[in-house]
Amino acid sequence: MTRFDFSVAAVAELAQADARRALAEDVGAGDLTAGLVDAKRRARARILARESAVICGAPWVEAALRQLDPDAQIHWLVHEGLHCMADQVVLEVEGSARALLTAERTALNFLQLLSAVATKTGRYVEAVRGTKAQIVDTRKTLPGLRLAQKYAVRAGGGTPHRLGLYDAVLIKENHIAAAGGVTQVMNAARQVAAQAEFIELEVETLAQLEEGLSAGATMILLDNMELPTLREAVRVNNGRAVLEISGGVTMETVRELAETGVDRISIGTLTKDVKAVDFSMRLKEI
Repeated sequence: MTRFDFSVAAVAELAQADARRALAEDVGAGDLTAGLVDAKRRARARILARESAVICGAPWVEAALRQLDPDAQIHWLVHEGLHCMADQVVLEVEGSARALLTAERTALNFLQLLSAVATKTGRYVEAVRGTKAQIVDTRKTLPGLRLAQKYAVRAGGGTPHRLGLYDAVLIKENHIAAAGGVTQVMNAARQVAAQAEFIELEVETLAQLEEGLSAGATMILLDNMELPTLREAVRVNNGRAVLEISGGVTMETVRELAETGVDRISIGTLTKDVKAVDFSMRLKEI
């Protein structure tokens, strides 16, 4: 999967791999409880949203179901990226009763997590509507599910940041200290520029911003600055570099931050502090 390749085929491949690991973790040598049900019995199931949300995770739900029953008939009533209301049925599925019972928790785990990320992202995107600021995620993701969570950020209208340490350069305060200063670390960064999607410099003061711009920085992260300082940073920058805000962003502060004129606002809580959306599955024999 190439960087941020969210084509249908690439996402399906990712979802298959994630679902395979999740089912192996949950099922192990076999589902002892589902084994109490006749292997020939079929059932219908409905997944119900207990609260309003942006639906996200359909490829993962389908992968979990079809790895246990390749012939399962799946019908989405609320499609990927769209809002559902509380107590709305979002999915109907028919297939092997054993398969539906075994896949239930894995499918719901993916749906509740990814819908939560998409829903939270969507709220931030709506809060800054009318400004030029993009809502951006971070690397504060669940281990092993980073691509899935970044997919969910995009489903909610956000913009994925770098995928990992290997595809872009983000120079933070510790890198600056270890390299001997802003100018020195920017000079070193040029040596790997061809390998990087982008090179971004984190600064904490206007003096560092000036030095970074003088050193040729084209993307700058303004870390934990007060509003007056942010406004001055935008004025000083005057469009020379892409400006991003990071640090302590909340739903209450994001609009004011966006109105300073920055280009991007990165928010770790999109993927880190996630409250799962409440879904349930109800099954009946046919």
